[in-house]
Amino acid sequence: MRANTPVRRPLWRWRSNPMRRREDVIEGWVLLATWAVIAVGAPLTGVAVGQATVDGLAQQQVERHPATAVLVDAARPGGGDSVTTPDDRVPGTVRWTEPDGTRHEDRTLVAPTLETGDRIAVWTDQHHRVTPPPLTPSEAATQAAATGALVSLAVAGAAGGGCCAARALLDRRRARAWEAEWREVGPQWGRAAR
Repeated sequence: MRANTPVRRPLWRWRSNPMRRREDVIEGWVLLATWAVIAVGAPLTGVAVGQATVDGLAQQQVERHPATAVLVDAARPGGGDSVTTPDDRVPGTVRWTEPDGTRHEDRTLVAPTLETGDRIAVWTDQHHRVTPPPLTPSEAATQAAATGALVSLAVAGAAGGGCCAARALLDRRRARAWEAEWREVGPQWGRAAR
């Protein structure tokens, strides 16, 4: 290496330099922390949330069980209680008996063609309420992956937004310092030394 060749320093914000301001050092640390969060924190958070989603969905598989219920009462389309869903199901009351002999009753959405006394398959939870069926393993894996990816992107976006806000604050501080210096030097600017 020749003596006149400048040495490149990738971490220029931390090197000793008389022109370095305190804001430059703070900005360097903010950028380093932001990249660390984006590169390490966001993926780890996404994996943790994805695993928590998998665990929650696996818990649903354990807690929910199928039951055969009898339709006690159903709303008729066009009647006074004519609330329907996009797939044209209507609210209805169903009754079922648990394996231990206890009887339960709850409201759920049923096909409008069903009549009172018809049998339908329902899913119930540990509190004896009608609930949607648990997700299949492939649906659970897809939902966990999507949830983890969205959380990872949200963390990375929040880190990037925080970095931009910190940089804007530091830029305002630099501008105020520059204006203060200009008020002192500006009036003499361009005047020849006497």
